[in-house]
Amino acid sequence: MEKCEYVQLRHFSNVYSDILNSFELPNEQGKFTSLPKEFQEHVEDQYRIVILHKSEPVGFFILHATDRVKDYTENSKAMLLTSLSINHVHQGKGFAKQAMFLLKKFISIEFPTCNEVVLAVNHKNNVAQQLYVKVGFQDTGKRKIGPIGEQFIMKLMIQ
Repeated sequence: MEKCEYVQLRHFSNVYSDILNSFELPNEQGKFTSLPKEFQEHVEDQYRIVILHKSEPVGFFILHATDRVKDYTENSKAMLLTSLSINHVHQGKGFAKQAMFLLKKFISIEFPTCNEVVLAVNHKNNVAQQLYVKVGFQDTGKRKIGPIGEQFIMKLMIQ
């Protein structure tokens, strides 16, 4: 397998739409996240972020600065990360891990008032849990019941 050389995080642009809309995930992963094609429309305070490798979209996630963040933390300067996915053909190359390692710097530049990122990860999604721990997320001890069961609430301090 080709290991990840270099990835970049960029705000969504229509230039990436065709490739993002072609993303696929195996069924066992699809139940834990959403595909980029489900987020065609811009929503205020919801930021679509594209993970690029050699200028090609390989992954995607959303950063929320909406009222939805309040469901996960009392921190008014926090953002919520959702819908992280790596296109199936690009999985196993380290793209998700490298992208999440870039998250702190990206947020400090693009969202300078944000000092924390929170997320919910399903208790059965061990691969995602391990990824988040490796890049510095910590389990808050809080739990939430999601569409397919218990979710662990995790956080990453930015500053």
